[in-house]
Amino acid sequence: MGHGSGHGSGHGHSGHHDGHHDGHHDGHHDGHHDGHHQAGLIPRIRSVFVPHRHDAADSIDHALEASDDGIRAVKISLVVLAVTAGTQAVFVAISGSVALLGDTLHNLSDALTAIPLWLAFSLGKRPPTRRFTYGYGRSEDLAGIAVVILIAVSAALTAWQAVERLIHPRVIHDLPLVMVAAMVGVVGNEVVAQYRLRVGRRIGSAALVADGLHARTDGVTSFAVLVGAIAVAFGAQRADAVVGLLVSALILLVLTRAVRSVGARLMDAVDPTLVADVSAVVCGVDGVIDTGDIRIRWVGHRLHAEIRIVVDRTLSVVEAHDVAERTYHALLHEIPKLSDAIVHTDPASPEGTDPHSVTAHHHHHRDH
Repeated sequence: MGHGSGHGSGHGHSGHHDGHHDGHHDGHHDGHHDGHHQAGLIPRIRSVFVPHRHDAADSIDHALEASDDGIRAVKISLVVLAVTAGTQAVFVAISGSVALLGDTLHNLSDALTAIPLWLAFSLGKRPPTRRFTYGYGRSEDLAGIAVVILIAVSAALTAWQAVERLIHPRVIHDLPLVMVAAMVGVVGNEVVAQYRLRVGRRIGSAALVADGLHARTDGVTSFAVLVGAIAVAFGAQRADAVVGLLVSALILLVLTRAVRSVGARLMDAVDPTLVADVSAVVCGVDGVIDTGDIRIRWVGHRLHAEIRIVVDRTLSVVEAHDVAERTYHALLHEIPKLSDAIVHTDPASPEGTDPHSVTAHHHHHRDH
């Protein structure tokens, strides 16, 4: 695997692949779970009769469709959570429950996270420019940071209110209303969480998945409010404030998970099994002797890859190009959410020689 030292492959094959995507392939594999390859008789029969189209517009349409799915998800969740938080706010005003107040604030912040996500998906639909040559997909990662900040703010507000209420206890009125409001929170949040997580995982958006986790925690906190209200009904007057503190602790738990997810994207992390999948696909291509460095990164909810392949040194430029083209084609088929790949061909070298000896001293720190 450690053949090439991994330096810039811009001089290599398939720089022309920018914008040269295959919409059929994107649509063909995108519904599959990452790492699972298309197999079976029916898809193979279908591939005989359905022609492969290499049309840049197809892939662009597919990426836009994914962005539109994201926008639809945040719009619907904004409405559902705004109604949930609005209903709960009325009950907070009547009852004076601090746990319910914390839950309402959390739901409100969760509804507000739809705004940066909406902007990010809209911005991500713009085509690349000479300044933003990879497009605007990274705006999703910035939206993910906004989600993380809003989760942190709601945790701090809830904890502050709970501590104040522990120091200065107040009587909670209309406990049945608090219980009803808590149930509204449980149902509203779980509906939104399942929807966001499903769409986020399907289109590959870490920010939308983080927001789905946020909503799921809101559902748990709403359930905690229900438990607190029942405890107060049985005479434990400080249970409401204690549950408020538990709510803030739960929010901190989801915060760490969201930070990990969004932070990994910002650091260009991918699932290691994805690298193994790419390597397996590349090694299965006719004419590929070995693979060198494989680099994959997310740009928004699409994947970009840079791959080195080793081919027979006696191949002509045209033949080596054909091997690289077949490699690119196979990757489009087999790797979900792959938007583009630059494939660089290296000649198989006799023992003790390095085809990159001229530039090796520039890249010694990348040697494996």
